[in-house]
Amino acid sequence: MTVLCLDIGSTWTKGALVSDAGDLLGTSQHPTTPPEVLQGIDVVTNSLGPAARTLACSSAGGGLRLAVVGQERLVSAEAGYRVALSAGAKVVHVSAGPLDGAGLRALRAAAPDLVLLVGGTDGGDASVLLHNARRIGANRLACPIVLAGNADARPEALELLAGRTVAPTANVLPDVGELAPGPARAAIREVFLEHVIGGKGLSRGRRFRGLVRAVTPDAVLGGVSRLAMRDREGAVLVVDVGGATTDVYSAVSTVEGPERTVALPPDRRTVEGDLGMRWSAPGVVAEAVAEKLIDDAEAAVLREAAAARAADVTWLPDDPTADRRLAALAAVLAVRRHLRLVDGQLGPQGAGLLVLSGGVFRHADSTEDVERVLRADPVLRPILRTAAVTVDRDYVLAPAGLLADAGHVDAADRLLSHLG
Repeated sequence: MTVLCLDIGSTWTKGALVSDAGDLLGTSQHPTTPPEVLQGIDVVTNSLGPAARTLACSSAGGGLRLAVVGQERLVSAEAGYRVALSAGAKVVHVSAGPLDGAGLRALRAAAPDLVLLVGGTDGGDASVLLHNARRIGANRLACPIVLAGNADARPEALELLAGRTVAPTANVLPDVGELAPGPARAAIREVFLEHVIGGKGLSRGRRFRGLVRAVTPDAVLGGVSRLAMRDREGAVLVVDVGGATTDVYSAVSTVEGPERTVALPPDRRTVEGDLGMRWSAPGVVAEAVAEKLIDDAEAAVLREAAAARAADVTWLPDDPTADRRLAALAAVLAVRRHLRLVDGQLGPQGAGLLVLSGGVFRHADSTEDVERVLRADPVLRPILRTAAVTVDRDYVLAPAGLLADAGHVDAADRLLSHLG
């Protein structure tokens, strides 16, 4: 039996044909073809040949934009945000406390695809959760809602949200210090598949919606999680530099860490929307200047290079030097931000494996210069000191996540052997 794993992104549609044993039989890619993405999917599918089963993930149309509405900044809202770190979503808004008019306007302005509504521990104070349910229920905010707060208040909250698309699920914070991300993550995924992806204007009919099993970052995180379970010491850190964003994944499933008031999920992802190789290239230069990673002379050269790339996102330069430098800076900046958000929790040994992903790395003859920049950074040096480094040249993380989720765990693990 062969399995075709598809990743339909905003720019490229990628495919990997995998045997039931986990051997990589072939890969293909084609530009994504909105407003009918099935055209690009069919090109990739036909180039790889028939498969007994097709599994697909997608981040086309901007992926999943998620807003968190919670009770207290340091407890329930933080719990919701930490759940979102593992849900494959781009968190575009976080609010805490009772929503007022300004808060509702800010929530609408963030244009989320989905709202994660949380608040209180089970049996605890329900007033803020019910207030926010009432305000959202009476507002023009039309996106679906995942209700994952105080279980005792769930029936009344559902009444207040009547007429809206609501997915009730278990509390993300059933007790103080007890983070339960699984049910909310599953609900977010189901809402994305059923209500969000079909509304992106990517395809006519239901075939595309029927193909997609996950948002792409969720599939990648699944692959990263499997990678962390292999016999190695330290955390797994993945940096994926794309045209519009730079995503960072860290998996500490096998690493013991300190306890917190609101614990982090063991596997998490952050996305930096202002750091990228094309659309967001100017943001890389601006942030590198702000963090004093480059001097004025280099900044002037890179500003010109970044502006040219943002103006023509399909341009492929003959000399990759500027691209490589922008990629190195984007990686450093994105990992720094990721470490701040996870409080540096990669365990006492830091990263045991660093995986570089993205076209700029896959098509490079060598990434030694990028590795040197990452290891030399004073913030990253302690966590990368003993890390092995590899490049996801065959783009196997998302397919591995799809395979593992579909029950092909052994095939997923064998496919990950391509990463060393």
